[in-house]
Amino acid sequence: MDIHLRDLKYFEVVAEMGHLGQAAERLGRTQPALTKAVQRLEAAFGSALFERKGRGIKLTPVGDVLLARARLLRSATDEALREITDFAKGNAGHVRIGSGPIAADHVLPEVCNLLLAEAPETTIDITIAPSMALRERLREGTIDLLIGLMPEHDDAFVTHSIVEDVVVVATSADHPVFQLPKVTMKALLQWRWVLPVDSIPSRQWLDAAFQSRGLALPTVQINANSIPLLPRLIARTDLLSFLSRHTLGTVGERGGLQEVMLKETTLRRKLGVTYRKEGYLSPAARRLVALLRSRGESLFSSVLPKR
Repeated sequence: MDIHLRDLKYFEVVAEMGHLGQAAERLGRTQPALTKAVQRLEAAFGSALFERKGRGIKLTPVGDVLLARARLLRSATDEALREITDFAKGNAGHVRIGSGPIAADHVLPEVCNLLLAEAPETTIDITIAPSMALRERLREGTIDLLIGLMPEHDDAFVTHSIVEDVVVVATSADHPVFQLPKVTMKALLQWRWVLPVDSIPSRQWLDAAFQSRGLALPTVQINANSIPLLPRLIARTDLLSFLSRHTLGTVGERGGLQEVMLKETTLRRKLGVTYRKEGYLSPAARRLVALLRSRGESLFSSVLPKR
């Protein structure tokens, strides 16, 4: 079976666009050239890769499998080129970082400064997104390192814990919840909340905490897909939220926010650095991992609230 990387590249773009004309425009190639590339792949695998869907096309089940493998193959090829280039040039290389919102606010700027102080020629790409979404990008090889929530055990990844992250209920310091003689989960339900969207793990954990005790879910007045936005949304309202203590450590007293102390609504989890076990790490990426392991905890701790 003779498969050309160029055909796979064209196939990827056609699959992503779902339209031959748009793919041709993006690649700067003619539609017949892309059609022939797809036909060569279909002949090699003995199966159709696309089927018609309205005015566009969509992947067949065989096409879905090939797309996943094509991405992995392209990633492996890109990594081989990067490794050879780094070796040939003898330079510090390039590192592609994916970071969760908490790490982006509290550790990423300083650790990048430390890295650049040691290797000024290093180039860095940074992507900020929820850790779960970044995990898939790491698996595909489109980022080198993930700094954020540590995944459950996965043989494809290597993980190093940096610091514990504690997520707690928080609100404005003058909220009436602090006048209660005793704070309970049931009592918290009398107020409305601003929470991350329900695809975010911390939101899922909080919902489960209420459900497991036979209570209703919090009444959510504002759903937000931006974690850093949450403190500003509760600073001058009677809304409750669910925030990392790292965030409270940064904006707590200055922003007029305070933790609602309650064991049952306290989530403890690990933040760390994750990379693929079989993936290539440039010298810059390896040095960044070393910096995070040696300095990461102190960088996070510098923003923790005094307790």
